[in-house]
Amino acid sequence: VPFTPVPGARLLAVDAPARSALVQALIEHASQEDLSSLHLLFVQTEDTNACKANGMMLRHTVQFHWQNAGPSPQALLTDRSATRDNELGPNTEHALGSSHCRYATFEHFLASLQQEKRKKIRQERKKVAEAGVTFRWSLGPDIDPADWDFFYRCYERTYLEHGNAPYLNRDFFHRMAQTMPENWLLFVAEQAGQPIACSLIAIEPGKGVAYGRYWGALARVDCLHFEACYYQPIAWCIEHGYARFEGGAQGEHKMARALLPVKTTSAHWLAHPSFADAVERFLAREGQGIDQYVRHLEARSPVKRLALSPRPEPVANPQKG
Repeated sequence: VPFTPVPGARLLAVDAPARSALVQALIEHASQEDLSSLHLLFVQTEDTNACKANGMMLRHTVQFHWQNAGPSPQALLTDRSATRDNELGPNTEHALGSSHCRYATFEHFLASLQQEKRKKIRQERKKVAEAGVTFRWSLGPDIDPADWDFFYRCYERTYLEHGNAPYLNRDFFHRMAQTMPENWLLFVAEQAGQPIACSLIAIEPGKGVAYGRYWGALARVDCLHFEACYYQPIAWCIEHGYARFEGGAQGEHKMARALLPVKTTSAHWLAHPSFADAVERFLAREGQGIDQYVRHLEARSPVKRLALSPRPEPVANPQKG
């Protein structure tokens, strides 16, 4: 747990004392069963505190997330290099307020980036558009069997091109489409009326969070990967008021697309005392390196200083009425 690298609750407990008791019980059970180790991955803050208080070791890694939080139109309009006539749209001020706020349009998002990064994204999107590629968005209930079949062809090809067998079969996605359709969103790229690529993301409507998952293509178009995996999901999140798009692990190239570094946490218990001591000392050194790495990445942020803001709180109901 979890199958996919998404931070969340790992301890099914109602409050802090219950979480602590659950961690204690897990460690006791592992000891009684002579298990060598216990691991909780991508834990949220409440679980992290309970694990640390009960002697579990913490390890940090880095993911890249896009946050739907930018500067106000007034702030952007003071920077003539960031905006063009009508770039932000006529309803931006009404929709967003006067300080840091949600993006109203994709252009509003671009205006929050440094000029070089903004130009690069426009160039990449232009290449895809000039190749005659268009996209359609389909929420889970509207994804028909033909689209699922096409998606799986793309998904399978991605793995085969890297010399690996796909670890999920077609039946898995068929079951997901039946049991939790509201949590899937498919972006299908078409050229001359034919599908050529797609990306599948998971969404949590109640939390306003989207998660990048799988992609694949049957034809090669310059910059299509960036459009399908980053720009289309970001545009969808902006249009539907989602607070965050998590692009997943690895890939510093994501920073150029305004997915910024975020530390994630896992908790570990090792039965062998000497082994645990050695790992704990390693994690202390590694943690310092991770902190330094994040600071290095933040110094290269494509987002303008005026656009930096605290992590936005998810909204109760992000869908538009």
